[in-house]
Amino acid sequence: MDRHLHIITHEVPWPADYGGLYDLFYKIKYLHQAGIKIHLHCFSKQKNNQPILNRYCESVQYYSRKKCYSVFQIGIPYIVQSRRSRILLDNLNKDDYPILMEGIHCTFYHHLLAQKRKIFIRLHNSECNYYKHLADYEYNFFRKMYFKIESLMLHRYEKKLAKNANYWCVSKLDIDFYKSNFQAENMLFLPVFTPWTNIKSLPGVGNYCLYHGNLSVNENEKAAIWLLEEVFSKINIPFVIAGKNPSHKLKKLAHSFSHTCIVENLSEHEMDDLIKKAQINILPSFNKTGVKLKILHALTNGRHCLVNNNAVKGTGLSQYCHIANDSTQFKDLILQLFQKSFNDEEVYKRNEIVEVLYNNTVNAELINTWIH
Repeated sequence: MDRHLHIITHEVPWPADYGGLYDLFYKIKYLHQAGIKIHLHCFSKQKNNQPILNRYCESVQYYSRKKCYSVFQIGIPYIVQSRRSRILLDNLNKDDYPILMEGIHCTFYHHLLAQKRKIFIRLHNSECNYYKHLADYEYNFFRKMYFKIESLMLHRYEKKLAKNANYWCVSKLDIDFYKSNFQAENMLFLPVFTPWTNIKSLPGVGNYCLYHGNLSVNENEKAAIWLLEEVFSKINIPFVIAGKNPSHKLKKLAHSFSHTCIVENLSEHEMDDLIKKAQINILPSFNKTGVKLKILHALTNGRHCLVNNNAVKGTGLSQYCHIANDSTQFKDLILQLFQKSFNDEEVYKRNEIVEVLYNNTVNAELINTWIH
């Protein structure tokens, strides 16, 4: 018997060129390999069709995001109500197949469909906490106010939704948060899907430290600035920052020291090469929601990985990383690890990451058992 599944995504899953899209695209790819017939519904600010998605889906539909709040939907977060479409609802009502809603973003019609359909919500993180952190690190007054208001609305919305939702969480920490704060009950742990299916880390010694991420995200910029000001301004070890669209402020600061620099908007191949050749991938986080895909990228392609507790708590990755939680600890560990050769034993240990916890094939079969 054919197994069908509707998937609603908050963005078009291709090109998968940053962490949030990896989970979307590779989940679709591996569910297809598991024999599930996928009916994909994508929201986008611009309707940009991606033919590659037709390889893995029975059908692909694109919907434009709304560009402003609706006065008739007061109290519903913008990331949710901007992804409403009557055409989407009509398409979903043509059959009774199960529905996977990717993120709180895609749950606008959950209340209309939940009584008669199997519906699952993939939690990318705790959105109310994520937007609170965005507000904390935002300099622009109007954007700060938007993030604060969105965080408050998300908290109310998520609390109400949690009463009758089936959640798939990317980290066990998110499960704890939703259970304790929203009394959510139907929660399962589903690791993220990634393009990294084997360990490519090279034994030996590299010659620089690396921080990488989407530098247009204010939280990532904050982490890069903190590393420059609080850590590498005090130790003379080469440090590279790499990522998308860094601000003028970050570029100026990165070039203010003779041993630090920044490289921007690299290709996927160039980023892989930079991660692979680094001696230490340094990836602290100032929030502990969700899972940081860049850490998985570093663990499967790079040598030593240095993080703080926020970055790995609830992900199962802490045993493969070195942990520091203040600038002194970071400096001390960097000085130690920069001279320490990365060996074959450490490479072998990391195989557990892709063979057990973050195994795309195994996790696709897990979804198959949950929805059918």
